[in-house]
Amino acid sequence: MGVLFIVMAAIIIIRNLLIWGPEFVADFFTSPEITNEKISVSMIGIGSFLIILGMRKGINEKI
Repeated sequence: MGVLFIVMAAIIIIRNLLIWGPEFVADFFTSPEITNEKISVSMIGIGSFLIILGMRKGINEKI
């Protein structure tokens, strides 16, 4: 599930880079509004948390 979150966030960021270009995407990251890029960053964080949580539980079950 965590990998899915990270892949979807990467697709959104890459799509916006191809459509808008790097300068607009940088503006989207720094604007005070909630944008797709900011949601993508939070999705990467959630995905990383889920992967770490899954690995932690997998290691504890083996012991």
